[in-house]
Amino acid sequence: MIKTPKHKVYVTRELPDRGLSLILENFDAEVWREYIPPTKDQLKEHISDVEAIASNVADKVDGDLFDAAPKLRIVSQMAVGFDNIDVAEATRRGIYVTNTPEVLTETTADYAFALLLAVARRVVEADNYVRQGKWTVGWHPSFMQGRDVNGATIGIVGAGRIGYAVAKRAKGFNMKILYYDVAPRPEMERELNAKRVDLKTVFSEPDFVSVHVPLMIETRHLVNEEKLSLMKKTAYLINTSRGPVVDEKALFDALVHHKIAGAAIDVFEQEPTPSDNPLLKLENLVVAPHIASSSYETRQKMSELVAINLISYFKGEIPPNLVNKELINKNIKII
Repeated sequence: MIKTPKHKVYVTRELPDRGLSLILENFDAEVWREYIPPTKDQLKEHISDVEAIASNVADKVDGDLFDAAPKLRIVSQMAVGFDNIDVAEATRRGIYVTNTPEVLTETTADYAFALLLAVARRVVEADNYVRQGKWTVGWHPSFMQGRDVNGATIGIVGAGRIGYAVAKRAKGFNMKILYYDVAPRPEMERELNAKRVDLKTVFSEPDFVSVHVPLMIETRHLVNEEKLSLMKKTAYLINTSRGPVVDEKALFDALVHHKIAGAAIDVFEQEPTPSDNPLLKLENLVVAPHIASSSYETRQKMSELVAINLISYFKGEIPPNLVNKELINKNIKII
């Protein structure tokens, strides 16, 4: 019996076991095993004859890359966001693009709220204070005062899956919930007593503003000098969406001149952010290296979805997490 050759897949990073084992079992797969990501040129060297790429947010997947992979049929991304992929160009070429939504919603919301608590109660600042040997007085009434979260007002910018999940956590802290989204969320209003407001109000009234919008042309530098100037001097900004959604220069100015009380961000305009980024010198800023979805369980589920999207496609089915659904309407053949 002659075996049918397996479809060739290039995996741009070593995925968690659950997904990687499925890919290795079902495909002729090559995996980039180094911790440091491949350069664009290195990536192009490995994809000349592949039919699929398993990518992540650090890979720039554009027309130049597509030119280097003439047999490419699908890009299966391990992330909910896909701003690193030129989806329009992929669609033009009939290349399917998939992502891994939903499975990271709760984990990312947990982390967004962890950042909110950390900056409000000065957790990181206090940790550094103790470790650096600065704690010389046992207790004082005015020492390391933070801000209460319970009973405060939160503004959620972008009430999609993650924004909604953050609102649920806010409800548990008895917070007043304001949200801005291009579309109303009646279930969020009904279940959480949330109120939909305009963009100006969602920045000007809350004690905490948490950002959960995708990165698009319309949302690049959405949080700029104008929006930050609307915030109360006692308010905090939280960003777990994408770095370029926030204008870092404007954020630095707002923090260093105490126009807002503080901020906590998991993402930067450039990643990794340079060690000399002036933001890193500020004590009223909590930072993290883009790890909001990084729990063991969630990353396993995300990698599994990467594999499922690929397997579904090559079985002749519509992948469960197809981004460019217009290819279906155009009757683009799956295989």
